[in-house]
Amino acid sequence: MIIEGLDEAVLAGQPRAVARAITLAEIGGEDAAQLIEKLRPAARRGHLIGLTGAPGSGKSSLICKLAMEFRARGRSVGVIAVDPSSPFSGGAVLGDRVRMTELASDPGVFVRSMASRGRTGGLAAAVEDAAVVLRAAGKDIVLLETVGVGQGEVDVASAVQTVVVVLTPGMGDEIQSLKAGLLEVADIYVVNKSDLIGADSVARSLQAAAMQPEGAWTRPVLQTSAISSDGVPALANAIDGHREYLRSHRVPSEQEIRLTYKSILSIAGRQLIAQLESQVEPKQLKRLAAEVAAGTLEPRDAAKEAVSLFLETQFRLATIK
Repeated sequence: MIIEGLDEAVLAGQPRAVARAITLAEIGGEDAAQLIEKLRPAARRGHLIGLTGAPGSGKSSLICKLAMEFRARGRSVGVIAVDPSSPFSGGAVLGDRVRMTELASDPGVFVRSMASRGRTGGLAAAVEDAAVVLRAAGKDIVLLETVGVGQGEVDVASAVQTVVVVLTPGMGDEIQSLKAGLLEVADIYVVNKSDLIGADSVARSLQAAAMQPEGAWTRPVLQTSAISSDGVPALANAIDGHREYLRSHRVPSEQEIRLTYKSILSIAGRQLIAQLESQVEPKQLKRLAAEVAAGTLEPRDAAKEAVSLFLETQFRLATIK
């Protein structure tokens, strides 16, 4: 059963309840699924923004400054920072509570680090549910930072409403090679560390790559410096502008439909895994894991057997009913 009163406490915006709900989402299972379904109707008010880009592009520092800008505008902010996983504990290797110390004393900001747990695409499996929790808790803005990604890892686009792709000087020659991947999902381009040589060159290359059909959202190309906060207010304005564009253009594009399709499959996959873990005897799964670790069973064959065990359980339950 869901922790009694947890959903009401989240809706009231209580920080401890928000933290417990996100932890439950990370654990997964039926309780988490029930909680998220209860919170989802209230999770439509906050705007969800994803910042993605290569490692070292300064995403964490930029998010910190952006959160401070939105706070100055009177809005509450939630931050979800996805970090690489520890190979030992499975937890986040880099804690963004440490990297975003400027936000620590602000009660209007909630920061949570989440481990990627080996998932490709730059996102942790429970990120979508954590975003639901923060939006249901009344956060006006939810900023999602992906673990450093490459051009093909674009899961962020199906998880957020506005995608900000962050690049840095020195990438001018790589823009065309990126065009078919990460850059295509961008709603806003940002050249961070704009005080470095080459920022203008990258911005010009992005302007050429940002061409859109007439009537579509015009992707702005902005230059920022997380150190000096230069360009951060303009970035906040661009995010607000994209939100207004989304509100006035209700008809989904083919890309949005395709990305939503992927998101549905992702959510369904997590729910099926949660059911498998709860309905197949743990000793059976541990046996399969031990055989794989010993080299007597291939991972693919172990997965097939796990699915077979799950389907057998489902058949028995259906027969009993």
